[in-house]
Amino acid sequence: MMNIKFSPPDISELEIYEVSEALRSGWITTGPRTKKLEADIAEYVGTARAVCLNSQTACAELALRLLGIGEGDEVITSAYTYTASASVICHVGAKPVLIDTAKDSFEMDYGQLEAAINGNTKAIIPVDIGGVPCDYGRIFDIVNRKKGMFTPKTDMQKALGRIAVMADTAHSFGASQNGKMIGSIADFSSFSFHAVKNLTTAEGGALTWRTVDGIDDGEIYRRLQLFSLHGQSKDALAKTRLGAWEYDIVGPWYKCNMTDIMAALGLAQMKRYPSMLARRKEIIGVYDEALKPLGVEVLPHYTETNVSSGHLYMTRVPGCDEKRRSEIIVKMAERGIACNVHYKPLPMHTAYKSLGFSIDDYPNAYERFKNEITLPLHTCLTDEEVRYVIDNYVDILKEYI
Repeated sequence: MMNIKFSPPDISELEIYEVSEALRSGWITTGPRTKKLEADIAEYVGTARAVCLNSQTACAELALRLLGIGEGDEVITSAYTYTASASVICHVGAKPVLIDTAKDSFEMDYGQLEAAINGNTKAIIPVDIGGVPCDYGRIFDIVNRKKGMFTPKTDMQKALGRIAVMADTAHSFGASQNGKMIGSIADFSSFSFHAVKNLTTAEGGALTWRTVDGIDDGEIYRRLQLFSLHGQSKDALAKTRLGAWEYDIVGPWYKCNMTDIMAALGLAQMKRYPSMLARRKEIIGVYDEALKPLGVEVLPHYTETNVSSGHLYMTRVPGCDEKRRSEIIVKMAERGIACNVHYKPLPMHTAYKSLGFSIDDYPNAYERFKNEITLPLHTCLTDEEVRYVIDNYVDILKEYI
């Protein structure tokens, strides 16, 4: 029997070498490697700048703080996502508004999204589930139609002139829509480089943004640096210059910078990333070929408009409920195959129940959740292991379909 892990990091000798070089350099916190990774990411996604931080969550929260979103404001996101999409709204003191998925979709119901917008709405956090881009064109149509309801509270909000689209792109680094890279479409995009993601820095993330008329990209970068380094006017690298020890604290802010050790991992992964994405596409092709004829619903990773990052292989077993879904996952585990579920909708969790949310108000999200099973999809899988996963999954499903 094989032992198939769900999502181990793909670490080669190149990553080990780059991290070793960072350690030998004597510079292990935020420094030249972090700056290089930021430049590489900005070039890759097609934006003027990028900021690397210690998590996608930090990226999303600092984007909200940059826009001055807080108490009295509302921010809309999906009920079908991980907590980080919504917890950052709570962190800044704003009110989270959760939207059900559309029927037979993992994406927000865009009709409900439009109806939920009011004069307090300052941002929307759409989610690219599994690496598949959401419908950005439709979201921008909505926020542009609602411009008349938008009352800006800060200079950044005034410059934007409408509700901000602040995408949770934790899953979609390397994806594109209509030929444009994810990271360059939403106003702000927050990527995750956590250990289970396609590209990893162990922990970590990157924030990219579209240029805002009247706001210099360099000024946005400077403010994000202040937010992420205690409000200190000089980072550690700048303070190493001769005679440049003195600094100021311009705000009592936060500590969420990326280290050069993390960036070294990311720089190595960036060199390998095109081949890693190609391998994910190969595996998805094998899975699709076996499962689609059985009537198993799978994510549409590659379409006329979207090229996915291929982050998650999410399946939905027809006629299945939570109990039977759990049985399937246990049977896969007994054959040495680790599976997962993406996601338990936020209104089913204690934290969001305590905020007044109930899954009864999100029937479509629950329907998506109750029979969802995510198969292993990562670049450490061999062809033999891919075949082992799919053969066993198909064999087990015969009892349920």
